[in-house]
Amino acid sequence: MTGQALYRRAKQLIPGGTQLLSKRPELFLPERWPAYAARARGVEVVDLDGRTYVDMSTMGVGACILGYGDPDVDAAVKDAVDRGVMCTLNAPEEVELAEVLCALHPWAQMVRYVRSGGEALSAAVRIARAHTRRDRVAFCGYHGWTDWYLAANLGESDALDGHLLPGLAPAGVPRGLAGTALPFHYNRIEELEAIVEEHRHELAAIVMEPCRGEAPAPGFLEGVRSLASESGAVLVFDEVTTGFRVTTGGIHLTLGIEPDLAVFAKALANGYPMAAVIGREDVMQAAQSTFMSSTNWTERVGPAAALATIAKHRREGVAARLAEIGGLVSDGWRRAGDRSGLEVRTHGLPSLAHFDIGHDDEVVLTTLFTQLMLERGFLASNQFKPSFAHRPEHVGRYLEAVEEVFPILADAAERGDAASMLDGPPAQRGFYRLA
Repeated sequence: MTGQALYRRAKQLIPGGTQLLSKRPELFLPERWPAYAARARGVEVVDLDGRTYVDMSTMGVGACILGYGDPDVDAAVKDAVDRGVMCTLNAPEEVELAEVLCALHPWAQMVRYVRSGGEALSAAVRIARAHTRRDRVAFCGYHGWTDWYLAANLGESDALDGHLLPGLAPAGVPRGLAGTALPFHYNRIEELEAIVEEHRHELAAIVMEPCRGEAPAPGFLEGVRSLASESGAVLVFDEVTTGFRVTTGGIHLTLGIEPDLAVFAKALANGYPMAAVIGREDVMQAAQSTFMSSTNWTERVGPAAALATIAKHRREGVAARLAEIGGLVSDGWRRAGDRSGLEVRTHGLPSLAHFDIGHDDEVVLTTLFTQLMLERGFLASNQFKPSFAHRPEHVGRYLEAVEEVFPILADAAERGDAASMLDGPPAQRGFYRLA
């Protein structure tokens, strides 16, 4: 069965077709995106039809920071499997991993584990609420699917639209949570000041990514830290996406600001299910006053994979490779845009790079880019998350294709007929219900 045929069947069996919104084929190239991988190794992906692609898109939505099937991480996992993944007793690797994470982040003294980013953020918010005995949470950015976050859209359906993913519907979130999640925008300290002024004695936490699409303005993070300390709120840094992409550990280590809690997932274990909440002892001890417990948080594979990933990340200077590869791609996008006459604007850290096209038909043009790059053997969109497995030769081949494709996009933009060149409908943006 082809990937698209299987995906059509999946939508009859699985609400929404996929488990992760970011892997929906409709977000890339409706009716054409391969949808399923038969196998993946390094940066190469083989689909169900036997076609091989070089992944120049998100590398497992940013999780596979070392590349697919990294031999060192897989060896550690196979050893963990051989020794028994689940047992009545605990896995000693979880203590070793806690030591490593706290050594990387000297401000933190304690660690709790879960197995995904969304539940890790929920755990952090629960701990903050238990510690402060307060309910409200101020936040900026995207922080997952759970009730504490989607409560921002109760009563104001577009409150989350400026926070990465538009259209996040709060159906099923209790109406009683309305007013407990209070959004502010990155680098707008006055918005957070207003929240703190109004809810100073009710604010349990301030949740945010320390940095992502733009650099912090002078004094912004310092101001956030000061507001959290003055109000008694717990400052939570969401490092699910940014963690390990700029340094071994959290990106906040490079910014000079210490949170009270930090959350890691994705790159922590190179794609194996593993997530952690680390924090100051006085805050983390509140986890003992609220019930948080799950059988699968105790399995051995996650910690074993994380230990191997961190060790290789440090040993091989992975962060420097990501910056190099991501910088080459971003520079290549800009050069190809200039030469073709296409208005291409690049954004983000080199290790979390993306571009947009300055044109009214941007979505159609980006979809056409994906289609044309797929024909040339690349999984590609308007974002790129480099991995340690990417080499300059991968980038060279990719940018040669970009140099071919951008002029086609420029011509289509000028003629206004990009939609007619698509083999299906344009990509969708944000969250929506599938038929």
